[in-house]
Amino acid sequence: MASILKILKVLGDATRVRILLLLESHSLTVAEMQEILGMGQSRISTQLAQLKQARLVDDRRSGKNNFYTLHSNVESNTTIRQLLDAARDELEEWPKDEAALRFVLEKRRDKIRAHFDDLAGRFGRDFVPGRSWKSLCEAMLKLLPPMVIADLGAGEGTLSQLLAQRAVHVYAIDNSEKMVAYGKQIAEENGLENLEYRLGDIEQIPIEDACVDLAVLSQALHHAENPERAIREAFRIVRPGGRIVILDLVQHNFEEARELYADTWLGFPEVELCQWLEQAGFKSVESSIVDRSEEPPHFQTLLAMASKA
Repeated sequence: MASILKILKVLGDATRVRILLLLESHSLTVAEMQEILGMGQSRISTQLAQLKQARLVDDRRSGKNNFYTLHSNVESNTTIRQLLDAARDELEEWPKDEAALRFVLEKRRDKIRAHFDDLAGRFGRDFVPGRSWKSLCEAMLKLLPPMVIADLGAGEGTLSQLLAQRAVHVYAIDNSEKMVAYGKQIAEENGLENLEYRLGDIEQIPIEDACVDLAVLSQALHHAENPERAIREAFRIVRPGGRIVILDLVQHNFEEARELYADTWLGFPEVELCQWLEQAGFKSVESSIVDRSEEPPHFQTLLAMASKA
């Protein structure tokens, strides 16, 4: 961590403070910060370089974009947090920045939501990378019914419908109204009274604290704006003794996935995914590669599991 005097010097610039406030709860690209702050790329990049040098922000490469987030030092430093809280109240620009942030994030979600609205009712027939029966069965073999289960990013609910045949209750969460409506229709047609669809985001799960035995993220995490926040939300809703199961793609370089499948992240490194689970509070983390596609671009499916003490 840089010295307190250096940090105070860095925080003495209003633009840098505005950037830190924007990154408090959301990862953003330079282009998105340009749109929010109404500034040029060069100016924002210069400010980010100074913030990074002071170890106040981190960046992560995802395809062609760099996503910036607050450094973990900021989260744990009470003094910096107090300074940012005070600055938020004093900055005249903050209400405008906050409104612009919501607009930019909504545009980002709209792109993903539109993709899945178009796919409603067709998931069972169309190819989706990493979504294979082999990988799903690998996860299901490890399940211990009867349980209350949350299928997060459920889509039309193919997995939810399978789980509902054995579970006490299944919550199917998705942020596409059309997907939720379609899933409800299928559940009613098949008499799955214990399958409950709820409209919501996996980063703000509409489920109460500590009320499910199992949280499942099946090919959903790479659509999250902030995967770490989604995992923390899963930890919140899982009761002590419960578990989480994640099926997702191993990190790859198939850029076309962003347009073809509305992917936000091009998969995840296995080590990093396990670290996120541990940082969220999960224990007994284990992972393995459970499927490898023979067809180009040779997607690999990662299974990660952990428990809540």
